[in-house]
Amino acid sequence: MTDPKKLFVKTYGCQMNVYDSERMAEALGAQGYVTTDVVEEADMVLLNTCHIREKASEKLYSDLGRLRGLKVAKPDLKVGVAGCVAQAEGEEILRRSPVVDLVVGPQAYHRLPEMVAAGGRQIDTDFPAEDKFTQLPARKALRGPAAFLTVQEGCDKFCAFCVVPYTRGTEVSRPVDRLLDEARGLVAQGVREITLLGQNVNAYHGAGSGGSWGLARLLRELAQIEGLERLRYTTSHPNDMEDDLIAAHGDLPQLMPYLHLPVQSGSDRILKAMNRKHSADQYLRLIERIRAARPDILLSSDFIVGFPGETDADFQATLDLIRAVGFGQAFSFKYSARPGTPAAEKPPVAAEIADARLQELQALITSQQRAAQVAMVGREVTVLYEKPGRLPGQMVGKSDHLHAVHVTDPEGRIGQLARVRVLSSSSNSLAAQMVSRLA
Repeated sequence: MTDPKKLFVKTYGCQMNVYDSERMAEALGAQGYVTTDVVEEADMVLLNTCHIREKASEKLYSDLGRLRGLKVAKPDLKVGVAGCVAQAEGEEILRRSPVVDLVVGPQAYHRLPEMVAAGGRQIDTDFPAEDKFTQLPARKALRGPAAFLTVQEGCDKFCAFCVVPYTRGTEVSRPVDRLLDEARGLVAQGVREITLLGQNVNAYHGAGSGGSWGLARLLRELAQIEGLERLRYTTSHPNDMEDDLIAAHGDLPQLMPYLHLPVQSGSDRILKAMNRKHSADQYLRLIERIRAARPDILLSSDFIVGFPGETDADFQATLDLIRAVGFGQAFSFKYSARPGTPAAEKPPVAAEIADARLQELQALITSQQRAAQVAMVGREVTVLYEKPGRLPGQMVGKSDHLHAVHVTDPEGRIGQLARVRVLSSSSNSLAAQMVSRLA
């Protein structure tokens, strides 16, 4: 019996890329590949790229440069590039990097096995007519009690700074029955928490019994699955937070009190330039409605500073919005142009000004995040144990509010839900003592 071929996967960027990497590994697993965490052992290296963050292409080419020596030592090594950078720069990747054998876009990765079998240098960045999810093998046993489930891909919003509509395509929602089957399969494997993924997940409109289902109806149906204790979803657009979805946050105990709802800016002038199609006041009124439905919800957001044309007044409006909302977490970035997007044609804000604004905004966000965590001290929260901690008798998991929690519980086990009392807060996590195990 020959040894199995080994696959090393490096995932950049968002949760959907994590999900896609798992599915690509499963697809190649059907061809005899097993995953490895040691790149030097690999018979195939797959880099699953993200085009959202700054210098995405540079990071890819840097990693490809490091693989050059490994390819010399192992001439039969296959190197593949997948994801959004692959979609945007497919031919350029092959031209610049002789080390690369395969380039596959995010809508075509179900074709990876046949590309590998064909040999030679291959590229597939089509948007195929067939549903890639129906072409993939069934989900294999997972490594933990929490899993991602992609329900929607692509975006129709065309924000001026964003490449997603060009690399992932327009909005497509998966049928309800296939999602329910996949979710039940995950729960049967021990998954207790599922995060629904989409570039614009709350625009979900999948085909189900009686017609098109929205995200709220899908969440309510998923909540009926026995053994599925927690539900989350990300990432959302403010314009798609409909009444039934807001109500679900108050109605469904399985739907965790955490919501990532990007606003990007607090300036109406910049929001218009970004083509966001909502105002700062509309966002604030939406937050009021969400908190009325679920008062203990923790809110997260995305912010871009230094967008072309942003003035000091525009930036101060963003700080005012942050102070008005009070975020428990947020992701913030200095604007960087993405080729092919409308904003890329406009002159940027001076780098030193954008850098200073980013530092000021991040300081404000950090203070709010720490305040939210300190407010948890002394409270009891529920934690899903995901792995052992570094210390003896310690378990690590996520709270309902998505805080990382280190729990003293010598008899705890992965996949267990426990009620814990928070003892202290550090910069990025909470420390707690187990009170009772729930299941």
